[in-house]
This record gives sequence, C-alpha cells and structure tokens, in this order.
Amino acid sequence: MIEYLWKAAFVFYYQTSTQAEAWDSKLLQLILEGKSSSVAPGMRRSATLPKLTPQERKPVDTCGRYLLNNAKSLKYDDYLKAGFPIPRGVIGATCRDLIKDRMDITGARWTMRGAEAVLPLGFLYISGDWDEYWQFHLQQEHKRNALHKCGMN
Repeated sequence: MIEYLWKAAFVFYYQTSTQAEAWDSKLLQLILEGKSSSVAPGMRRSATLPKLTPQERKPVDTCGRYLLNNAKSLKYDDYLKAGFPIPRGVIGATCRDLIKDRMDITGARWTMRGAEAVLPLGFLYISGDWDEYWQFHLQQEHKRNALHKCGMN
C-alpha cells in the first residue's frame, strides 16, 4: 500500500521534495486511523482539479482503487488497538512473498506446526544469515549427538 501512496504523491510533487513526504505521511496517518475509504476520493479529487491527463493521474487512480477494493482489510486502527504489528514497505512485501513462495505450492498441505518450522528457515536465508545459522545448527547437533553417544543425555 505504501508503494501506491508514494507513486500517487509523485503525481503532485517531485520525488525528492519534502512536500511529497509530508503528503504521503498525512495520508498514511489517515489510513492508519482507519479512514482509507475517505482517502481514496480525496486523492482522486486532487487529481481532477488540475485537469491531469488519464496517464498522468494513473498512479492516483491505482492507489485509490487499491484503497477502496481493500477497505475491509485496511482496518489498521483496529489492528493497532489489538496490538498487532503493521508491516511496512519492503519488509511486509518480503514476508508476504516468502510465505506465498513457501506455502502456496500446488498440492502442498501444511500443518501449522510444519509451516512454523519452515518459514523461519526461509527468513534466515533471505536475510543472509543462513550460513551463520547453519554453522550454529551443526554445532548444536554435534553436541547433542556426542552427549547421547556418551550416555550423558
């Protein structure tokens, strides 16, 4: 969602301007307050007043459509009140993509326990910490096996 907001901001402001950042922050705050349905029409009105061409205003329309189509799941105010974390930008996209890549395999049937075992390994790999983790894992396996063979387990 943030990516859509940024692209919409760049319709009105230069990419390096503080105005684009302020505009984006203001709308994001409204969305986090649970007002995504009112943000979309306001954005579209802003694109209509300067008589932008359909191509120029396309990022605004795309963002507005996203906000309206997903209004039922953009209840960030409720999520925040419940104490849920709100993933942002690249982190949220990476988590979503990783889960989809790992869990959404045709014919796969995942139990909660199996999914909870596999997902952290994927995050370790993507984060670049796999090699360090794997060395630690091997050391722990070696200790466990050595203690078991010595009858110390």
